[in-house]
Amino acid sequence: MAGHALTTVLTFVGFTLFVAIYSWYKIRKENLSSRDGYFLGGRSLTGVVIAGSMLLTNISTEHLIGMNGSAYKNGMIIIAWEVTSALALVIAAYYFIPVYLRKGLTTIPQYLEERYDGFTRTMVAFFLLISFVVTLLPIVLYTGAINLESIFDVSGNLGLTKTEGLWYTVLMVGVIGGAYAVFGGLKAVAVSDTVNGVGLLIGGLLIPFIALYQIGDGHIFGGLKKVYEFAPEKFNVVGTKDSVLPFSTLFTGLMINQLYFWGMNQSIVQRALGAKSLKEAQKGLLFTGVLKILIPIVIVLPGLIAYYYFKDTYYDQQDNIYPILIKKLLPVALLGFFAAVVMGAVLSTFNSVLNSAATIFSVGIYKRLINKEAPDSKLVRIGKLTSLVMAVVAICVAPFVANAPEGLYQLMQQLNGIFFIPIASILLAGLFIPQISARGAKTGLLFGLGFYILTVFILKVNIHFVHIWGIEFVLNMAVMWGVSRMYPRELADAGETVENFVPMESWKYAKPMSIILIAVILLIYIILGT
Repeated sequence: MAGHALTTVLTFVGFTLFVAIYSWYKIRKENLSSRDGYFLGGRSLTGVVIAGSMLLTNISTEHLIGMNGSAYKNGMIIIAWEVTSALALVIAAYYFIPVYLRKGLTTIPQYLEERYDGFTRTMVAFFLLISFVVTLLPIVLYTGAINLESIFDVSGNLGLTKTEGLWYTVLMVGVIGGAYAVFGGLKAVAVSDTVNGVGLLIGGLLIPFIALYQIGDGHIFGGLKKVYEFAPEKFNVVGTKDSVLPFSTLFTGLMINQLYFWGMNQSIVQRALGAKSLKEAQKGLLFTGVLKILIPIVIVLPGLIAYYYFKDTYYDQQDNIYPILIKKLLPVALLGFFAAVVMGAVLSTFNSVLNSAATIFSVGIYKRLINKEAPDSKLVRIGKLTSLVMAVVAICVAPFVANAPEGLYQLMQQLNGIFFIPIASILLAGLFIPQISARGAKTGLLFGLGFYILTVFILKVNIHFVHIWGIEFVLNMAVMWGVSRMYPRELADAGETVENFVPMESWKYAKPMSIILIAVILLIYIILGT
């Protein structure tokens, strides 16, 4: 057993060190003292790097653990979170990214100042920082700690309780992730994401393939057939009205959330903002759409396989089912590699969000409100300090997200709604409704925050929270429109100044790839919706 543990640790350390050394090698000549160099990778990112980084920023242990746990308990209906992302990425590639790149934006809140006013930008920047530190970062750290604790038995080996073991693991992951974000900037994050992305796909695919090979007595598709025939109802992608994700949510709040996440969320869109051209940005977004269609093989199918193995034994601890499945299936020699992949997925999301938070605070708050004359080198130092503070706070908050009744992934989405939908409302209004004024936007933002908190967390109305997103969005638009009628925009646009910070030629294959992605989404619901 000691030899097995040593093998696991050595493979874990080996792959983790390889990623770190490779990332250092790739960025060793980069200028990380300038604003664009540190926060946007020098506006030099290509489509493949953007896609790999976007996917790894998005896919972390809250997906590996949270979505597989949800699939184990609720079936394939939760695939909607993934396939609708591809549609949102198509829309972002055509309508959002061209606007951002033409304006040379560093942050999404920067657009809000151009469209509305500085106070609106400051409000949104502040809300984004709060959402990062109380929602996304702690859940990413905690789900990563669950997986690593399970693989390495940290508590058992150190003579600690399970809770203490998770604390130590959270601390370790948080410190390493903070170091990546603080010292390397976006380019280090993007490069390490690409390498970890390959590891995630290899390691993530190993789990269902090994399982199906065993179940099918040497035939993967035979194994898939057995899993399907064991519980065909688990493969239905259409959620009922009382399920964890009803099908009707696709037509209310789900797409609003997806449009925000893939077209307006700083931690995701920052990769596209660092593109060397519009062509590369569109490639990155649409390649990500392809990956989002395929990724359920890694973050949904293992949950269904776990049901075949364990039935409903672990229904009351669904967030532990993926680590249990890993230990059942993987040989010892691969456990360390997979732990390194998990670590990479955690670090990817964690340090990407830290870098985005640093960008928002340094450029959007510090330079505008505290030190308008701050040189780039000062902004980079402030960004590093911001990352450090955010990492410490997230480490402290992480253990308090344990034991979510509907699972950690569902909890994360529920908490995200506090900020995502109000911000999406004012951004979409800014992009597509010229009449909305700054006062209307601020009123809509505050109304949306209050409405969601009141209905979901205080009154706890008996309506699915994704439907409440849709209701909130419509009410936000009505409030913004009404206030803007009473307090109209003081100045109409005098005409947009086009500076073209990067080449703005569209990718010639953007349209056919978009059509294929939309067709695949429809086929998934036609084939698996009965």
